[in-house]
Amino acid sequence: MIIGRRLAATLSGVFAALIVGATASPVAAEPRPSQDPPKVQLVLDVSGSMGESYSAGQTRMDAAKQAFNEVIDGLPETVHLGIRTLGANFRGEEMDDEACRDSEQIYPVGRVAKAEAKEAVAALEPTGFTPISHALREAVEDFGGESDNSRRIVLITDGEDTCGQPDPCEVARELASQGIRLTVDTLGLTPKDDKVRTQLGCIAEATGGTYTAVQDVDQLTERLGQLVDRSAEVVVEAPAAVEGASDDCAAAPLLRAGVYSDREEMGEHRFYRVQLAPGRELRASVSVAADRPVDRDYAVMLRLLDEDGQELVRGRETGHGRTDVISTGLRYPWAERAALPEADGDPDSSAAPSPAAGEDGDGEESVLCLEVSNAFSAPDSVQRAPGMPVELTVDLVAAADSPSDVAAFGLARGWVPLVLLTVTGLVAGVVWGLVRRVFA
Repeated sequence: MIIGRRLAATLSGVFAALIVGATASPVAAEPRPSQDPPKVQLVLDVSGSMGESYSAGQTRMDAAKQAFNEVIDGLPETVHLGIRTLGANFRGEEMDDEACRDSEQIYPVGRVAKAEAKEAVAALEPTGFTPISHALREAVEDFGGESDNSRRIVLITDGEDTCGQPDPCEVARELASQGIRLTVDTLGLTPKDDKVRTQLGCIAEATGGTYTAVQDVDQLTERLGQLVDRSAEVVVEAPAAVEGASDDCAAAPLLRAGVYSDREEMGEHRFYRVQLAPGRELRASVSVAADRPVDRDYAVMLRLLDEDGQELVRGRETGHGRTDVISTGLRYPWAERAALPEADGDPDSSAAPSPAAGEDGDGEESVLCLEVSNAFSAPDSVQRAPGMPVELTVDLVAAADSPSDVAAFGLARGWVPLVLLTVTGLVAGVVWGLVRRVFA
């Protein structure tokens, strides 16, 4: 009897799986991989304090050299790597302008000749001060011109910036606002130093990177290798920089299907226009990165408006506590909306008629408006500008021929799947009855 029930359940599951597989619809376009190789710049602190004892009888400098050698040996062939130092050359006793410009690229960003890269690192000796801000700016210049792939800087240091101005956290925000897909990860070799931890954590947060307080040479080697390998593993869809209108849609940029990057200050609204043709479906999503300390309660909303400013559909997400990124999305199928009856005084936006059909029902293409807004707030000490990073994805796909058969997020709808599911239920019932008779 038990065997019979299991057999019937299995057969029913198989029928259901076949139906779902036949009627499901994809919800997003395939990502477009970048054509450029990922680029990584290792920025190493060679200041005098790097000569102090670290772990296993090694100095911090010795540990960094060992980690570099092991990472270079295991470097993925697809990654272009460069090495820059800070504090390696200035031998003066007092910090001055020369000390605060002491940064040098000792290996150019590109394909790596392992022996040469190791030789460049082996010659380093702890020497000067710690001009982090200057080194970050120079490291970005090392990457060269425009690229459609990610750029990663890994900063390894045992101290905070000794030059004071400009503040390295503000420099990181400035670099992130340039729309160059920059990520800065920081590795701190003095895990018990609160000032170092705070500064390096702020640099990482400003660019969407990570901060790690490294305890010993083994952890340094492992973490450095992970960050370099991550650049090779992540498939990047290159966003196009765009500036949304801050007042309304009249002056908003017109977007095609693709991925876009922008900046939005706390509490700001940004507007973008999209064109929707008959038989097409709009799918849009937005992500806002909290790249600075924010208050605990926050929200992001994405709205679609018609030409008269009437809301058609919205997506909204709220959060509480610490976050890195918060996202929401919406979909607007023209065919489904066109089939819905016009609501009579119903405030629910989901019942609004489609504007895509035009006033005369001629099915002309319409220009709609996407509005991105956020409810982030922060203490007065947190800088508002530049705004937080925003990534907006717009996808325009073909809707089903029949309005009632539009698939919602991969789940089948309409009379066709209903019939199929009904037939499946009947077949499963017959099989179950036969099994009970056989094993009774």
